[in-house]
Amino acid sequence: MARLKDLYKSKIVGELVKEFGYKNPMAVPRLEKIVISMGVGKAAQDKKFSDLAKADLTAISGQMPLICKAKKSVSNFKVRAGMPTGLKVTMRGERMFEFMDRLISLAIPRVRDFRGLSPDGFDGRGNYSMGLSEQTVFPEINPAKVEFQQGMNITFATTAKTDEEARRMLALFGMPFRTAKGGSKDEQE
Repeated sequence: MARLKDLYKSKIVGELVKEFGYKNPMAVPRLEKIVISMGVGKAAQDKKFSDLAKADLTAISGQMPLICKAKKSVSNFKVRAGMPTGLKVTMRGERMFEFMDRLISLAIPRVRDFRGLSPDGFDGRGNYSMGLSEQTVFPEINPAKVEFQQGMNITFATTAKTDEEARRMLALFGMPFRTAKGGSKDEQE
């Protein structure tokens, strides 16, 4: 069993029930899926960029990404309908918990000048989105072989009804959120 899945079942559920007063254990928020997406607009000029990004995303997630194609032609970006413009991977179950464990314990600490994840990435329905500016923070990627930096978006879809419930659950998993500082900008300095 994945380490974070065991942590969720043994500690996080009890903590959330105590904190939010759920009557039914099935009402406790849980992580449904994690979606990683990459925009590869450079692939319009050279197919090599799409292949490199696909290989990196496969190494990071452990499964083959889905190629997202343009729905409409946009002449300003030299994109025609049907051209590959992005990649995405949806992870569920054990693989999702394994990825989250690697993200929290290995990848996020390797981000340069990291001061915590933004607490503003919630969508109002309990889902959290964050972005990484480069793929080299993951240990599966060899920085010497990287030809171009590729950012990615990571979305955590939860069953939580409110952002506060989702924030607390993700914090219990170990997500390093930045603490909101009260007061005006002058008081903080």
